[in-house]
Amino acid sequence: MTPTSPQYDRRPAPSAPAAGPAPGAPAKARLAILLSGRGSNMLAVVRAPNRPLRDLAEVAVVFSNKPDAPGLEAAGALGCPTAALPSQGRKRAEFDAEAAALLQQYRPDFVVLAGYMRILSPAFIQPFAGRIVNIHPADTHQHQGLHAYEWAFDNHLPETKITVHLVDEGLDTGPVLAQQAVDLRGADTLAEVERRGLAVEHELYSRTLADLIEKTVKS
Repeated sequence: MTPTSPQYDRRPAPSAPAAGPAPGAPAKARLAILLSGRGSNMLAVVRAPNRPLRDLAEVAVVFSNKPDAPGLEAAGALGCPTAALPSQGRKRAEFDAEAAALLQQYRPDFVVLAGYMRILSPAFIQPFAGRIVNIHPADTHQHQGLHAYEWAFDNHLPETKITVHLVDEGLDTGPVLAQQAVDLRGADTLAEVERRGLAVEHELYSRTLADLIEKTVKS
């Protein structure tokens, strides 16, 4: 399938698609990072204070379903290849199939969801099965979907958990890779809940990705 009018940066995508890691591939895992907004988790991964992740991975592309997403500009400023494909008004499966075909041109080993505000259909998940990673600002056994920080704040939780998990065809139901608690005691505004949670997200995501890549290399 040929992508319809995707918006790229000046760097062309590799021409030969691949389904995943192959013998003789570069030592570093290739990451396709997906976002819909400002991309704070993308920035945390790209800038990774976690040295193992910098040694193990490189950004193949930062992609958005919103061409005007601030995260794309931020990624470009850091030297990352970027691509966008507008999703507005598109049927989910049709858009997901086109987005998956576009991303396959960049030969990603892992697809990293970083504030990508879409529920993925099988048309996207199946080409990258077992290689899509998401970060969710709650314990996925307690809260799935959007507004997790609002849920924690409204329920006056003394603690929430940030979860990194593989993506399957359910909503936040994939295997958990890592969790870390966030102390919410004394957090008397939603903004403070979010601030504490994001601080944990940014550290946990890069560390968990490094662990996942290292385990994959060794397996």
